[in-house]
Amino acid sequence: MKYFFKNRLALIGFIFITIILAFALFAPKIATHNPAAIDTKSILSGPSNSHILGTDTLGRDIFSRIVYGSRISLSIGFIAVGISVGIGIFFGSIAGYYGGKIDSIIMRFIDICLCFPTFFLILAVIALVEPSIFNIMAIIGLTSWMGIARLIRAEILTLKERDFISASRIMGARGSWIILRHLIPNAIGPVLVSATLGMGGAILIESSLSFLGIGVQPPTPSWGNILMDGKSTLGVAWWLTVFPGIFILLTVLAYNLLGEALRDLLEPRIVANERIESK
Repeated sequence: MKYFFKNRLALIGFIFITIILAFALFAPKIATHNPAAIDTKSILSGPSNSHILGTDTLGRDIFSRIVYGSRISLSIGFIAVGISVGIGIFFGSIAGYYGGKIDSIIMRFIDICLCFPTFFLILAVIALVEPSIFNIMAIIGLTSWMGIARLIRAEILTLKERDFISASRIMGARGSWIILRHLIPNAIGPVLVSATLGMGGAILIESSLSFLGIGVQPPTPSWGNILMDGKSTLGVAWWLTVFPGIFILLTVLAYNLLGEALRDLLEPRIVANERIESK
């Protein structure tokens, strides 16, 4: 924790993520207006005391829509990453522990999946199913687990040769018990880093899909469809694109900074050096 709080960029990222989480959890209290309320008298009003970040083409308050949009972006990020982590850990741990033909089949399947560009694969799947929040969560999660599977497989390949794993085998522990009780807990560190970085990627994908009109559908506010609403009035109402764009940028950057800090924090040599310096 001492090392983490010394890393100013990571601390800034953590604080910003905390603010966005507060937006999502307490949106009704933080939002100054109803995000769906149409006000024909305030159409395309610039930032003012009554509308902090201005209004859109229907007179809806941009700040309130961004606050409520944080719920969509974060929930899609958390659930999509949760799905990808669960699938990645399952296949990666089985491939790494059992090896042989099982490992070859799983890894060749992962190689085939990696041949397809992720974003275009998501576009193709969404073209076949109805674009909804739950479908987007599932599609992003089901198309982004391959990297985590390869990561945890590599960790387990080194861990399964350790003495404590050999001792578990000698004592008669089953493979499933060894994987769940010993291997996954000891290999989870890099997965947490990858999941943190994946949160930013999932939010960016959702924003891109919503901007293209095939993600979260209006009137449900998300940062991507707020951007989409502003593209036709970019020369007139700059705030429609600038403010949601800034929130997307800072949120993705914050998760990347936090992921980098976690990666350093979970590196034993860095922590050991910090302890030596503190003494």
